[in-house]
Amino acid sequence: MITKRKSRSDRKHLIYSLSVNGKEYIGVTFVDKGRINYSLTRRWQKHVRRAMTEGKDWKLCTAIRKYGPDNFYVGVIEVVRGKSAAHVRERELIRERKPKLNTDVR
Repeated sequence: MITKRKSRSDRKHLIYSLSVNGKEYIGVTFVDKGRINYSLTRRWQKHVRRAMTEGKDWKLCTAIRKYGPDNFYVGVIEVVRGKSAAHVRERELIRERKPKLNTDVR
């Protein structure tokens, strides 16, 4: 039986926080097959891999290299249905919380 994949606009997305030494990063990613912890772990691993192998000078990548991945707290802020709704909510949280590790804060 072939199941139809949900469109990206209807998928669940999670808004997450990465924090270390009082500095925070807020991001968004989709929930893969309903597995929130799995999705968050995969996204965190991508951040770490990028920081360690690509040498980006983005604030988050610099912090991962400086403090080490094991010193970060990784957690879910909330789960939102729909890609556009999740990105809107992410921006709201960034404006409210003013995270120090987000590079593009509007």
